[in-house]
Amino acid sequence: MSRPDRGTRAMHQALPPELREAVDDFAEHLSRVRNRSAHTVRAYVTDLVSLLDHAVRMGCVDLAELDLSVLRSWLAKQRTTGAARTSLARRAASARAFSAWAHRAGLLSADVGAALASPRAHRELPSVLRVDQAAALVEAPARQAPPVGRAPTDPPVRPAPVRPAPTDPPTGPTPGAAQTAETEAVPLRDRVLLELLYATGVRVSEACGLDVGDVDHGRRVIRVFGKGGRERAVPYGVPAQRTLDDWLRRGRPALVSARSGDALLLGARGGRLNPTTARQIVGAYAEAVGLPRTSPHGLRHSAATHLLEGGADLRAVQELLGHASLASTQIYTHVSVERLRAAYRQAHPRA
Repeated sequence: MSRPDRGTRAMHQALPPELREAVDDFAEHLSRVRNRSAHTVRAYVTDLVSLLDHAVRMGCVDLAELDLSVLRSWLAKQRTTGAARTSLARRAASARAFSAWAHRAGLLSADVGAALASPRAHRELPSVLRVDQAAALVEAPARQAPPVGRAPTDPPVRPAPVRPAPTDPPTGPTPGAAQTAETEAVPLRDRVLLELLYATGVRVSEACGLDVGDVDHGRRVIRVFGKGGRERAVPYGVPAQRTLDDWLRRGRPALVSARSGDALLLGARGGRLNPTTARQIVGAYAEAVGLPRTSPHGLRHSAATHLLEGGADLRAVQELLGHASLASTQIYTHVSVERLRAAYRQAHPRA
């Protein structure tokens, strides 16, 4: 079972053996059959353990006694404890997914969750940068030093160099030169990260998961493995190509180590760049150039909105972003309409 938090693990252990086995089998199904990410499996398991714990407290001694009234009672309890509409919608989806699976597996005589309604999640319009703001953010590493106090700028820990015997002539770069190359490599890495996030609109996990071989320099596309392991090709432009070339020629070789493998983006100590560090990089540069609080997902929102405002087809944007449903992409049309309405109110004499 994916590793949930300590409280969920304690509740899981307190469940009757039959229910514990059902939770573990469902988690295995999500991971191996449905190919869900570890994060998604963990969220579903957390919801399911909470549901079954509630069912046991209501007197359900085995899974066959789980019915619609128990599911509704569980959601009602979640609502009274202050759960947000989005959380309730997700938990209802978890309950329905488990019910459908348990029915197919013969653990439930009927799919009791099929009739479970849930509050419609309120989707807030994503905040996006203006084109000039996005450009300022992407170009920030080339115009200023990396923000102070951030772990990625720290020089990597390396073993002390073996000093040659006095009679031997010195060979290779001096330690000071190597450290200078590493320090210069960090802004190059930051620049290519920001450029790729905005130029392609990929998720931060997808960017950090790129290998050197995933970049097709001739066609200017990157191969991305998104949610559910779905593969897609995403194009990028000439500025991103120049930044990539610079990183691969001068930046990556200065940070590469035995831990690097084929990773395209590296941390300061040579391992694959971590998404958490990538988020810190984006936020730090946004603050440094005076932009609102910005995340990698904000750059993804901005890229999608600017594509649509520039006349891109909605289906094409869906493919670029890797959305399984067109409904996920349509939210960006709302952003564009809101901007149009704001411009109308500001400029039209009869607005």
